[in-house]
Amino acid sequence: MSEEYKIPEGLYYTEQHEWARKLEDGTVVVGVTDYAQKQLHEIVYVELPEVESEAEQTAPIGAVESVKAVSDMNAPVSGAVVEVNEDLLDSPELLNEDPYGEGWIAKIEPSDFEGDVIRLMDAEAYRKFVAEQEH
Repeated sequence: MSEEYKIPEGLYYTEQHEWARKLEDGTVVVGVTDYAQKQLHEIVYVELPEVESEAEQTAPIGAVESVKAVSDMNAPVSGAVVEVNEDLLDSPELLNEDPYGEGWIAKIEPSDFEGDVIRLMDAEAYRKFVAEQEH
């Protein structure tokens, strides 16, 4: 039986297991999914993107290092990085403990959110995608 993963409604998901949430001010918060953090296990280091750097959809903007592996963190949307979660530098375990809350990685000012979002999955599609990964 496959493990249960938290996959909140209202977010957008990538095939590389990142998530994106559009905020009321138009910025997009991004992070890694519950599935990703469970696959990585104990996260020990997070390489954050540079503020004011340009993110390109599907391109790496940082990395997540666990006791098992180092994985790129890819941008779910294109745009300018406007904020990063510096708490992760001292507490990378926030990604394991609260991947959709305190464990967010960056905020991006999207350049074409509507154009990018059509290449992302909603919660239902991502649930099916994860189920296929399990088999």
